Amino acid sequence: MSKAVKELVTASYQKRYADVADVCVVDVTRLDVGSVTRVRADFQAKGIEFHVVKNSLARRAFLGTALEPIGDALAGPCALVTGGDSISEVARELVQAAKEFEKLELKQAMIEGDPSLVTVVELAKMKSHNELIGELMGLLVSPSRSLAGCLCSPGANIAGCLKTVLDKAA
Repeated sequence: MSKAVKELVTASYQKRYADVADVCVVDVTRLDVGSVTRVRADFQAKGIEFHVVKNSLARRAFLGTALEPIGDALAGPCALVTGGDSISEVARELVQAAKEFEKLELKQAMIEGDPSLVTVVELAKMKSHNELIGELMGLLVSPSRSLAGCLCSPGANIAGCLKTVLDKAA
C-alpha cells in the first residue's frame, strides 16, 4: 500500500470515528463470506455499524482521540463495531451473534472513552445508559411517592369516616 493510500485510509478512519467514544473489537477472519454477510446485514438492520480496519492505520488515526486506548486491542485482523442505542446493547448483540456464529471471536470494548478496556462479554452483562438512568429515576421518585402516600392517607381515612357517617344517616 502506497504512502498516499495509507494517508487517505487514515483520514477516512479519522473522519468515520471522530465522534465515537464507544467501540467493540471483534475478529471475523474465521467466518466464511456468507456468515459475515449475514452478521453485517443483521447488525445494519439494528443500526449497528461493522467495519474491518487495518490495525496500524487505525492506531495512527486514533492517536490523540478518545479511541486511542483501543489501539492496544487491535492485534490480528479486527473489525470495529459501533452504533446502536448504547454500547452495552451492541455487546449483547455481539454475544448473541457469537452463539450463532461460533467462529466470531469477541475481543475488547471501550466505554465512553474510558482508557480501561473490558471484554465484550463483560460489557454485555452491564446495564445500558438508559437502564441506569431509569433505575436512578426510580430511586429518586421512591421517597416522594412514599411521602405523598403518607400525606394523603389521613385525608383518605377522614373521607372514609365521613362517608360511613353519611351512609348511616341516610
